[in-house]
Amino acid sequence: MRKALLALLFSFTPLHAAELTLELPGGTRTWDTAALLAHPQAQEVSIADDVSYKKTMRYRAVPLAALLDGVTPAQHLQAVALDGFAAELTAGPLLAADGARAWLAIEDPAQPWPPIAEGKPSAGPFYLVWTDPKAADIGPEQWPFQVARIRYLPSVAERFPALRPASNAAPEVQAGFAQFQKNCLACHRLNGAGDAQFGPDLNIPHNPTEYLAGDFLPRYIRDPQSLRRWPQGKMPGFSKDAISDEQLGQLIGYLKHMAGRKVQP
Repeated sequence: MRKALLALLFSFTPLHAAELTLELPGGTRTWDTAALLAHPQAQEVSIADDVSYKKTMRYRAVPLAALLDGVTPAQHLQAVALDGFAAELTAGPLLAADGARAWLAIEDPAQPWPPIAEGKPSAGPFYLVWTDPKAADIGPEQWPFQVARIRYLPSVAERFPALRPASNAAPEVQAGFAQFQKNCLACHRLNGAGDAQFGPDLNIPHNPTEYLAGDFLPRYIRDPQSLRRWPQGKMPGFSKDAISDEQLGQLIGYLKHMAGRKVQP
């Protein structure tokens, strides 16, 4: 009853202007909704197969590169959402002007977006979307919604040594570390390391490779609800378009490797 009442109240709550904070090498700047909607490079964009809405969507959006003053392709950024989701993003694809292109979609308070799902809010106030994402192998975790802050940070390996595999680890394990950063670190920590406040730690106290035997772990990653069904489950499935069988094998190889490198936080 309480959840139904909250959902009803939310549906009638007017959407107010929001603020996005950018913490970049040249300094910190805050943009509000009105300023972004009026940005000289703002335009209407059509996003096919939108990751959050599972259909074609149209947004008023600004090329993200236009907001990233002073950022270079080799640098690292993190997009932090209102719920603690923290997407780790190499700056290079975000700055690209062709191929896969990153856009900051802005929710207009006068024309609010629909809820992502029943009983949930929209993807606003700010949502990182992509045109032609397959051109740069952009995965679903690189589409953060409800973004509140984008900040420049050192790389994941620099910030969190406890995530690094052994220096002599096989190339497949090193590749799995890259897949972990791309697909898992936005929601999960490992060895207590990471900025996400969303999902459980994947090594402490136990690594999933220690309790999901056989093909259960890859099945769980592909379709969590097929293995463990519960109404509050939030983990999305990762299709073969999002992570190939080879990449999934690399990721699981990294997790197996890290099971032998536990570090108590």
